[in-house]
Amino acid sequence: MTNLELYAPTPADLDSDLASLLGDCARMAPHWAVPERMVSLPVSPSLIHGVTVPEGSARLLEAMSEYGD
Repeated sequence: MTNLELYAPTPADLDSDLASLLGDCARMAPHWAVPERMVSLPVSPSLIHGVTVPEGSARLLEAMSEYGD
């Protein structure tokens, strides 16, 4: 069972509208950690090695249809 007890300045309304959700996000934005600078460079395929997939996972994926089950 989910514990819906929340610590909010106003009662939590789980059936709220988009405007309420946007307001909640705006109030939380100052609390989110944001890196000063994010650098993401592509990795050459020759540098990717050592990836292993457990045998059970490989069998599961092989048995799935093209678009998943």
